[in-house]
Amino acid sequence: MVRYELDELTTLLVGIAALFAGKAIRQAVPLLRRIDMPNAVVGALVVALLVLFGQLALGVDVAFGARTRDALLLIFFTTIGLSAKLSALLSGGKPLLILCAVTVAALMAQNLGGAAFAAAWGAHPAYGVLAGSLSFVGGPGTAMAWAKELEAQGLAGAQVVGVGAATLAVISGALVAGPITGWIVRRHNLAAGAAAGAPTEPAVVPAGPPAEPKEGGDQLESLLASVFVIALAVYIGEYLNDVARGAGLLLPGFLSAMIAGVVITNLADALRMKLAFAPIERGGAIALQLFLVIALMATPLISVAQILLPLVINVVIQIGVTVAIAYFVLFRLLGRDYEAAVAAGGFLGFGLSSMPVAMATMDEVVRRYGPAPKAFLLITLAGSFFVDLANAFVAKGFLALPFFAIAR
Repeated sequence: MVRYELDELTTLLVGIAALFAGKAIRQAVPLLRRIDMPNAVVGALVVALLVLFGQLALGVDVAFGARTRDALLLIFFTTIGLSAKLSALLSGGKPLLILCAVTVAALMAQNLGGAAFAAAWGAHPAYGVLAGSLSFVGGPGTAMAWAKELEAQGLAGAQVVGVGAATLAVISGALVAGPITGWIVRRHNLAAGAAAGAPTEPAVVPAGPPAEPKEGGDQLESLLASVFVIALAVYIGEYLNDVARGAGLLLPGFLSAMIAGVVITNLADALRMKLAFAPIERGGAIALQLFLVIALMATPLISVAQILLPLVINVVIQIGVTVAIAYFVLFRLLGRDYEAAVAAGGFLGFGLSSMPVAMATMDEVVRRYGPAPKAFLLITLAGSFFVDLANAFVAKGFLALPFFAIAR
């Protein structure tokens, strides 16, 4: 078989082209829009299918560059850390603390369920964590990031498991969250506290009058400041990683960068220094899309097909665990009212798929049954940054246990 190895620039160009192709396909296929399948996943699948065709029919294999992918991963997780303002979390009060606590419990339950199934199947339990909260709560980006780390530690085929589990999570979560939420509302005869014609947007409003448009120079300075802050967080993260390695603690590079971002943004908050979050968030979104498409388009689809059955069984387990927690725990702790039901729907969205699915689920529910501004606020605060931080630390805690040790 003839093998072509693409350099970093060519890999980046192919990835960007795949993103545009994925967007065009999503616009043409309504189902893909309804389940919020990311453009990167759709476009990468097209490239992976073309690579598969080349392997099977033409005897040609293609290898993609990895250095750009790894840099994009660090940037993405750094922006997550920079968005993690503890003051916003504390402003949510008791309901938000309940939601965060239940989220942590769900992360642990997903990992326990995944690990138990993996062990019963005769596989290493670390696969269960990868196909647990890292894929379902974390999504494709988180799953691929951890899969790369686990594969480097000796867990063979981790990236294949991560791709397969995360892709099934995106689909299943989008299909399950809405119907389950509607069932909760109907079963308990719940109604919105406001009039049916009231606005249904989240209760997040600007703190003051709209900002006036900035001059071009100000925008450039804001962008450069954001680039500096991201680069600083990555640099500090690398230093933290070196310190941890010297102490015998192995931390993924992206986790260290995210921790550095958390420290920087909260230190700036304490010193009343304003960071430009708009370019930081935009940069994180771009980095995630490019990382995903570059990482996923190198997926060996034949290998994913070989483990499809256990992945599907794992999906059923994860759905059962997360739905049970949403209904029997979160819905009841939040008061068993309409706002609690909508919040449970948002929890199912990001607990089984992603934040876009969470927001789409709640949007659909409030269009049918009425507004739920408190639920929108809770899910926005918890899902914006807390869930990613909690997922990283819970997963690291599981993988540090002797039972999950990976033998080289």
